[in-house]
Amino acid sequence: MKKPLIYVISDSVGETAELVVKAALSQFDDGPFDLQRVPYVEDKGTINETIQQAKEQEAMIGFTLVIPEFRAHLLAEAKKYNIECIDIMGPMMDAMERYFKTEPRLEPGLVHKLDEDYFKRVEAIEFAVRYDDGRDPRGISKADIVLIGVSRTSKTPLSQYLAHKRLKVANVPIVPEVEPPRELFRVDPDKCIGLKISPEKLNDIRKERLKSLGLGAQASYANMDRIHQELDHFNQVVDRIGCHVIDVSNKAVEETANVIMNKLREEAQQ
Repeated sequence: MKKPLIYVISDSVGETAELVVKAALSQFDDGPFDLQRVPYVEDKGTINETIQQAKEQEAMIGFTLVIPEFRAHLLAEAKKYNIECIDIMGPMMDAMERYFKTEPRLEPGLVHKLDEDYFKRVEAIEFAVRYDDGRDPRGISKADIVLIGVSRTSKTPLSQYLAHKRLKVANVPIVPEVEPPRELFRVDPDKCIGLKISPEKLNDIRKERLKSLGLGAQASYANMDRIHQELDHFNQVVDRIGCHVIDVSNKAVEETANVIMNKLREEAQQ
């Protein structure tokens, strides 16, 4: 017995239609089937050819076409030859058009563009993890943004937040006993952002951190002399780089991220 054949027609890649068809097929136990994708349909000729093939092979059709003219033509031709033909996305688009009271864009491939956006975000998140806390200075030259600051200035959460905006971010801790990586002074200063914080605020944050670790607040990590030493060293480093500095003393991560993104937009417009 000939295996059932389903054509998947799309004006883009056809992945959405194929996933839906396979999901529906999983509910049937009639044995194997053939599925043939017809992607990037841009004319009625391709539709007509597929209709003829479906007729000859007694196949059915599932499709995602966003151009109304193509949708109507395919449905009409399928009806003419008594071919089972399912519009996978059309009814949903029609319902949304009524609900939103606005017309759809009618641009093929937008789902694929959304996929690309997703993968760029994932890539940026992986980048932020790989080049977190100065663990690999090679990330400095590859990054869109390089964050520098003393410990507990929210470098890591800020890196992750910006990564969700598809920005590749490396961050480098500034410590008096450790010479900053050479790459930091070779990169474009406009890519670097120094995160400044008041000694008092930093002292409060570090005391809370020590408490959460079950350590005494008297440790040198939260000592005011040590904090002033670190901040003085930080100021020397950002002066050498000549980079932009943001005071994060009373800013949430989201606020600091917005300042950075606004800065990037302004630079892009210049």
